[in-house]
Amino acid sequence: MTSSTSRAAPPVRSRPPHDTGAGHAPTAPVFDPRGRLEELARRRGSERLLHVEQVPVRLEQRAEWPDWVNPQVLAAFTGCGIAELWSHQREAAEAAHAGEHVVVATGTASGKSLGYLVPALTAACEGARAPSGRGATVLYLSPTKALAGDQLARVEALAVPGLRAATYDGDTPADERRWIRDHAQYVLTNPDLLHHSLLPRHERWAPFLRALRYVVVDECHVYRGVFGSHVASVLRRLRRVAARYGVEPTFVLASATVADPARHAAQLIGMPVRAVTEDGSPRGPLTFGMWEPGLVAGDDGRPPRRRSAVAESADLLADLVADGVQTVAFARSRVGVEVLSASAQRSLAGDGSTESAGSVAAGGSGEGRSTGGSAPCVSAYRGGYLPEERRALERALRSGRLRGLAATNALELGVDVSGLDAVLLAGWPGTRASLWQQAGRAGRRGSASLAVLVAADDPLDTYLVHHPDAVFGTPVEATVFDPANPYVLAPHLAAAAAELPLTEDDQRWFGPTMPVLLEALVARGLLRRRPRGWFWTRDEPATDHVSLRGSGEAEIRIVERGTGRVLGTVDGERAHSAVHTGAVYVHQGQTHVVTEFDLVDGSALVVRGDPGWSTQARSVSSFDIVGVDRRVPWGQVELSYGHVDVRTQVTSFMRRLPSSEVLGEHPLDLPERTLRTKAVWWTMPPELLEACGITEVDVPGAAHAAEHAAIGMLPLVATADRWDIGGVSTALHPDTGLPTVMVYDGHPGGAGFAERGFDAARAWLSATRDAILSCRCERGCPACVQSPKCGNGNEPLDKAGAVRLLGAVLGEAPAPSPD
Repeated sequence: MTSSTSRAAPPVRSRPPHDTGAGHAPTAPVFDPRGRLEELARRRGSERLLHVEQVPVRLEQRAEWPDWVNPQVLAAFTGCGIAELWSHQREAAEAAHAGEHVVVATGTASGKSLGYLVPALTAACEGARAPSGRGATVLYLSPTKALAGDQLARVEALAVPGLRAATYDGDTPADERRWIRDHAQYVLTNPDLLHHSLLPRHERWAPFLRALRYVVVDECHVYRGVFGSHVASVLRRLRRVAARYGVEPTFVLASATVADPARHAAQLIGMPVRAVTEDGSPRGPLTFGMWEPGLVAGDDGRPPRRRSAVAESADLLADLVADGVQTVAFARSRVGVEVLSASAQRSLAGDGSTESAGSVAAGGSGEGRSTGGSAPCVSAYRGGYLPEERRALERALRSGRLRGLAATNALELGVDVSGLDAVLLAGWPGTRASLWQQAGRAGRRGSASLAVLVAADDPLDTYLVHHPDAVFGTPVEATVFDPANPYVLAPHLAAAAAELPLTEDDQRWFGPTMPVLLEALVARGLLRRRPRGWFWTRDEPATDHVSLRGSGEAEIRIVERGTGRVLGTVDGERAHSAVHTGAVYVHQGQTHVVTEFDLVDGSALVVRGDPGWSTQARSVSSFDIVGVDRRVPWGQVELSYGHVDVRTQVTSFMRRLPSSEVLGEHPLDLPERTLRTKAVWWTMPPELLEACGITEVDVPGAAHAAEHAAIGMLPLVATADRWDIGGVSTALHPDTGLPTVMVYDGHPGGAGFAERGFDAARAWLSATRDAILSCRCERGCPACVQSPKCGNGNEPLDKAGAVRLLGAVLGEAPAPSPD
């Protein structure tokens, strides 16, 4: 192991192998990721490469095929060159075949799918001998349509005789749906369709459900926070309906490496689950760089600022693609993906003439122009695209015609794209599990690979690239969600009552809080209690009252005014700040302006055109403490966790030039929104703050800056993205009578993030203080105390005051326990 503090020669550290079992190392790589990374640093500035981590080869552990595998299934796999299994595949397959619920949680590209495919296809083939021809069926669930489509392609490529597999989702033509329900043995879908279609119309699926042998839940680590709570309720509804048809299917879950996968899987399905975590697959060497963009001069006498991670990643993507390195760059938002892709295309084209993503989707050549000839195509891939656009981009990437891609995590989730050499991460992806999942997209055939984390101008990103042990020396996080969240569970109880009348016995599926929630649903007129149970009372589908992936509000459609074409959608909870009248909206690199935002119709009308500025919504927020669940005294400081009401109203928006100059602020007339959720907060007496040099007039700026930094650092201890959480601070709160700083879950009923912050408050707030201290700016910047989503325009902020405030709070904390 070698290390150095020289900026020109960043520390290089070799990690111990993940496995030490006997086996064979992958073939010696042709691609030289370390050399390529050093070349990037020479081109862009060696001081930007802060650290290099070397993750070495992992040796494989092989296992024989089980004796019980159906001969046709065995022949299909061996015909594809799979003569043996890896150890974790055999362990998972054996458990599932024995009827044991199992989760396989191993690294990216470790072949987790064989752990469920082997028993599932064996059951389907043996079930074909039944009089119905369908004695055993399999239901596969994935979080994205793209992943389900990719898994179908894998199953079809095996060409198992007599196997009937099909995807069933919102894109499936109506004439195919009946055939699938009546004949398919292996159905691939997603939790959304299960929720909105299969369960409410389970009578149509009766033959399929009577034969249901396995339920596969792929990429189950994605189901966290409120989304995880929703999916947990859907899976309990599935188990309940399946029991109605006399079956108890075996659940097989596949996950990226997470802390305590057995607990996570058990929370999802409501039953004990066995975990398979020892990865027996080989892994080529991975070179992982930690990269901090350089400083650029400020405008109009402002201090220098850090270059954005999106702009920096666009340049790195263009460099790698121009050198023939097939690369995926992950960005954290849809807008970031569009900007990254467009910027890389411009760099490759030289004169600004490039091919758009749309032409790739239409089957174009995938080439732009540059001074050196044809420039390889770069495109964007994100949620919100039409199905045909997504699938055309996937084909172009697999074929190699598309050399560079900017993507959201829609591509993170296991889509089989082979041959990638490098991955760029434009900003911290939110969790270590996502980091390794995205990095694993390169080198998926055992070859050497390169990954680079490009730090965003954000407190957590800055902290991590300067403290690499927080990434490479720390286990992945535990996933967090609450299956008993009443704001999630109640509408699912209503949906369950619409599927089959609820009875007291159904507490075995939905838990002990069910009776209280049913009383509330009866009081609201949604359910009616009768001697045989609780019944749904409305004409409309009960599932219309809840969205799995949002706050429960309907999505807002983005509609092109001139043509009526739907360009995309935005979550109802984000719509007020994202698509208000006057907002700038980007779709596939094309800029649009919102001309009308209609809350009643659920649409935002846009016209195409780039006005030359961006927009940022401004809002006002306040909170009321509804109840305290837990409280811990820290000397003069009090740390609390409980229920709060957060009131927010978008009041205006600002127009900014690319130079950050504000052109003007424009009022908006939008209703106030109230969010009842969970929060962690702490209070401080004025005397404590005065003792550390924070006067009464300085409290608002110090508390506001500490709040921003704490929001940015919470994902260090919880599986949250900073966009999943919010905060409010005040110099004097009416409920506490003291200066108060609060960080809350941005979802109704809470998502578990604030509670994790409460439990890990010392580590969380210590890292927050350290992140602010380590930032080299003078008065505060996006890398420490400024927030990209601040509704007050980042005013007032007091960086030095935040350090003193957090120091005073931590000084009152009890000493950590010896263990």
